[in-house]
Amino acid sequence: MTNEIPLFAREYTKVSEMPREIFRQYDIRGQYDVTFSEDIVYTLACAIAVLARRQGETEIIIAHDGRLSSPGLNQALIAGLVQNGLDVLDLGLVPTPVLYFATHTLSSRTGIMLTASHNPPDYNGLKIVLAGVALSGESILALRGVELTTQQLRLGQYRTQNMRDTYIKHIASAIQLKRRVSLVLDCGNGVAGCIAGDVLRAIGCDVVELYCDVDGRFPNHPPDTSQEANLADLKLAVEREQAELGVALDGDGDRLAIVSAAGEMICPDRLLIIFAEQILANNPGAEIIHDVKCSWLLINAVQRLGGKATMWMTGHSLIKAKLRETNAELAGEMSGHIFFKDWYGFDDGLYAAARLLHIIAAGTHSATEIFATLPTSIVTPELRIAIAEADKVSFMSNFIRQADFPGASQNTIDGLRVDYVDGWGLIRPSNTSPYLILRFEAKTQAFLQQLQDKFRQLIQQINPELNLPF
Repeated sequence: MTNEIPLFAREYTKVSEMPREIFRQYDIRGQYDVTFSEDIVYTLACAIAVLARRQGETEIIIAHDGRLSSPGLNQALIAGLVQNGLDVLDLGLVPTPVLYFATHTLSSRTGIMLTASHNPPDYNGLKIVLAGVALSGESILALRGVELTTQQLRLGQYRTQNMRDTYIKHIASAIQLKRRVSLVLDCGNGVAGCIAGDVLRAIGCDVVELYCDVDGRFPNHPPDTSQEANLADLKLAVEREQAELGVALDGDGDRLAIVSAAGEMICPDRLLIIFAEQILANNPGAEIIHDVKCSWLLINAVQRLGGKATMWMTGHSLIKAKLRETNAELAGEMSGHIFFKDWYGFDDGLYAAARLLHIIAAGTHSATEIFATLPTSIVTPELRIAIAEADKVSFMSNFIRQADFPGASQNTIDGLRVDYVDGWGLIRPSNTSPYLILRFEAKTQAFLQQLQDKFRQLIQQINPELNLPF
């Protein structure tokens, strides 16, 4: 349906120099009214429009999450795009995967999602797909230097479209469970709450909803599913409801977390083993991509099943690009982003949940029995060290330069991963938050301790003020 271009509440000003720190490795994020404002979004929209027109794109699809700042920022986004000659198709309040889905199934391959994903409520940002490619790295930073046009352009057209039912029907037509599965769904008051329950019911689940009302204050717990503490209420609800499992989605719905009936968080790299078994049974020898944070358990399982395990950099845009480059069948990150080649190759927490539930319902085993077959090891969760955003690059440079791990192989594609025969350790800078990220795995508790001691000593040598969680 075509509509009038919305009346904007105010005029927007092009910002002469946008803050360098909002340009991350695979998206743009900043603190609202500090480093991220309506004028900055308007300026970014003008720059994106210039790049889109250079590639022959005339229409752009947009959507936004449920943060309190999103409606006002969305108006600035629309203004910058239509005033620079792009037609805008606005999907409104939907999860990020619905925006991605639209760029694969509608006429435009270019889209912008206004979201800060799992970040705190006072943050917001942009995830950008340009001509079918998710922007990352230098292509994101390049937006800062785009020369904005001063010529008068025709105003783009503005229209809205409801993709909700189309998205639900598309998943439900591909996946129907052979038996009903009872689950508790925790959307953490993120935008996925507006659609996730209906998707899971449409494929054949009995769903108890927890925090599925969209509330940009995130009043119940942070919308970060990678932190097990944020799943505490879900664990209690699964036990209370005697559900078969719990499903959690992050702030914008592109990451998945699973809780068993026994209250165990099933880490995403272990979930990937379940998906890999199914995919490699149907695609012998297929390549499966995983990020540097993933466990040996996944790597060994893929190799045992005859597949090719490829380690790559963390980051949804970077993984998507690698999947497209290699034509791999499956990719995933420890954070819960999971990518299926046969689902357009983008990360979708809801679709990943549906695929998992389909596997669970296909046989005679319960979710608990399936999870019990997964291998275990002595492995830490994702550990975080708070560090000033401006200090991350220099810290990592010093750490890599001073690293002394004799007898280990060292991988620097993303931070530093050190692999011994008996265990491995990783340190890398988060690309979305002011943290260093660490993870350790070993065959024995003693070797795990040795690894952590080595990392601790070097970290404290470089910056003794850092507060270490191990």
